[in-house]
Amino acid sequence: YGRKDKGQARPEVLKQLLKTSDRIVQEIDSVEYGLTDIQEYYGNTGGLKLAAEKQSGKKVNASFVESFSKDTTPRKLEELLRMEYRTKLLNPKWAESMANQGSGGAYEISQRMTALIGWGGTADFTDSWVYDQASETYALDAEMAAKLRKANPEAFRNIVGRMLEAHGRGFWEADQEKLEKLRELYDLTDEEIEGVT
Repeated sequence: YGRKDKGQARPEVLKQLLKTSDRIVQEIDSVEYGLTDIQEYYGNTGGLKLAAEKQSGKKVNASFVESFSKDTTPRKLEELLRMEYRTKLLNPKWAESMANQGSGGAYEISQRMTALIGWGGTADFTDSWVYDQASETYALDAEMAAKLRKANPEAFRNIVGRMLEAHGRGFWEADQEKLEKLRELYDLTDEEIEGVT
């Protein structure tokens, strides 16, 4: 953009920039949304990271600057994701609070599972412990699974489906017994939604 350039496509410039990028940096200007809350972060920052890696043929790091706080030190993507997953998705108090909110809470959990897959696909974030704990908390805990399935069957199906997808895409190495239980839950929920049972 400039006085004479009004948003013209310049793919050759973008490719050159991506080819020479060592790091993708994004600002977070709000405490309202985190990296695991909405798709824009993994879709945009994760997507740019992946594009830069494809153009350069090397690993490209990603960092975030939290401009809403006094400390604007760039933080590594992986560190922020681990912190967010510990404080939200894998936090027992957060999990219970979301489950108690009914349909909306189940949807929020579902969105974070989708974001986990998104970060795996765009930034190669594949920490198995996140998937292990999420599966134990939301799918394999019978009481929690029943609560979520009753409140929002589509969201629950997505939660379980994302776990199965993570295994299928190589983001998570789940044992056979766990996979069988997840498949059973997925099929049961799918049949309930479709009115088969």
